[in-house]
Amino acid sequence: MQFVRPAAVAGTFYPAKASVLRAEVARLLAGAESADEAAAVAWPKAIIVPHAGYVYSGAVAASAYALLAKGRGHIRRVVLLGPAHRVPFRGLALPGVQAMQTPLGVVAVDQAGVAALAGLPQVLEMPAAHAQEHALEVQLPFIQEVLDGVSVIPLVVGDARPEAVAEVLEKLWGGEETVIVISSDLSHYHPYTEARAIDHHTVEEILRFDPLPIEHDQACGATPINGFLPVARKHHLRPRLVDLCNSGDTAGSRDAVVGYAAVAFYGESHDHA
Repeated sequence: MQFVRPAAVAGTFYPAKASVLRAEVARLLAGAESADEAAAVAWPKAIIVPHAGYVYSGAVAASAYALLAKGRGHIRRVVLLGPAHRVPFRGLALPGVQAMQTPLGVVAVDQAGVAALAGLPQVLEMPAAHAQEHALEVQLPFIQEVLDGVSVIPLVVGDARPEAVAEVLEKLWGGEETVIVISSDLSHYHPYTEARAIDHHTVEEILRFDPLPIEHDQACGATPINGFLPVARKHHLRPRLVDLCNSGDTAGSRDAVVGYAAVAFYGESHDHA
């Protein structure tokens, strides 16, 4: 087994030089930290965050990660799910490594979490699904800087039924030591005004736990989102929109944009954390 999954998109999606990357993540988090008195005593159990290049969606992602900072020292592991962009497959893929590397160092893969999934037929070990995949990798520098010393359970989600994703999440749900990060952008390549309407509708569906599934043209991470939402509802999580914009608001043309949302889900047990 390969020991470490090396960074694949450093230098393209985010800076490759550690000092530059650390400064960029700090800048993005500082821009988000003026947030949110409502959540002052809690951190979310789960967040949905985008995975584009930091110049496009880093500020939106940071708005959710800044909320997790309240759990630093309490949060020990992050269950990280994102869609497969590179390799088609069925099920959910683990990377088959001990650690994931970024320019900021390595993040340990939680081996107890991996072992807990060993009996599930939908979970496979597939290094090829992770090798060039950006959806999980771009989350790691935020996790490293905000939470420090946590382990991750990184799952690339291929073609899978919502129930199969939900079963994995239930196995890994844990208590306040575990948080869940779902990596997903929203609509792709619509004109600015049209995209805003589509993305607002998608976010409303997420916030009300709509029983109709999110479609892949609404969110590239629809499969992990559709698996997560019923479990979140069952565990009485309370969703809150943290930020919503698109690439036309950040660093791109408004002719054809990609949508980005940060949604935080709060659990009862975190209210007095």
